[in-house]
Amino acid sequence: MWRSIQTGLRHRTAARISLAVVALLTLTALAAPLLSRAGGWSPTEFDSNAVDPYLGGLPLGPLGGISGDHWLGVEPVTGRDLFARVVYGAQVSLTIAFAATAIVVVVGTIVGIAAGYFGGRTDTVLSRLMDLTMCFPALIFMIAMMSVAQHVNRVLVMTVVIGVFGWPGIARVVRGETLSLKHREYVEAARVGGAGAWRILTKEILPNVSGPIIAYTTLLIPGMISTEAALSFLGVGVRPPTASWGQMISSGVGYYDTDPMYFVIPSAFLFLAVLAFTILGDTLRDILDPRGGRA
Repeated sequence: MWRSIQTGLRHRTAARISLAVVALLTLTALAAPLLSRAGGWSPTEFDSNAVDPYLGGLPLGPLGGISGDHWLGVEPVTGRDLFARVVYGAQVSLTIAFAATAIVVVVGTIVGIAAGYFGGRTDTVLSRLMDLTMCFPALIFMIAMMSVAQHVNRVLVMTVVIGVFGWPGIARVVRGETLSLKHREYVEAARVGGAGAWRILTKEILPNVSGPIIAYTTLLIPGMISTEAALSFLGVGVRPPTASWGQMISSGVGYYDTDPMYFVIPSAFLFLAVLAFTILGDTLRDILDPRGGRA
């Protein structure tokens, strides 16, 4: 499988570029404190000398105050460093996206394999649970939940809530793959040889559904990033002064005509992250799950 991925990526320039962008964004998120220290500013530190109090707190200098002191400019009014806030925003967005995706993949894989392998009443109950979860107005519930969760860890709550409503899609994919695998010769041979259900599921079926799971996982991440940004944009995500791309875009809307860079910079990072993960996910799906890619 890994050789197929390497071969497929080698012949796809866009996928290689996307992989490099994903790796760079991930390293940026991991190294956010070091990068912020290298820039000379923390994400919550005000710099009153970087804004003009006589012009409503607009940044001094061209392009939103970009200079040797502030590599991506500053936030209007407060003068907070945009570079520090962008890299910490990457940390928040990717932490929520990766953690929520992990919940989705683990729960969805377990439910999908169980439904597909055991069939019968187990399949019926789990399939109806998938249908119920998919029909639930998840976004409205997320907004309501985050609105009332005033004194809790917002990052943790967002991760759990997004993960809880995201697993049915991958569960359906895994269920379908398991149904097509459970009567294969090697599975029947293992069953005749006395292997129990746990051994068959973990040694025979799970390795053979890992390809679609990996492809689907990569395609899940951009949706998670967008969901976190949307909730923060609506004001029900992470609370200030914690940096978030969606929160910065929401604040930048009011300055798009006087300080467009404040709106453009976090929007560009969000767009780049979603695009890179989407292209990489599409490529992995074509390589690992060609039937799903054609569908």
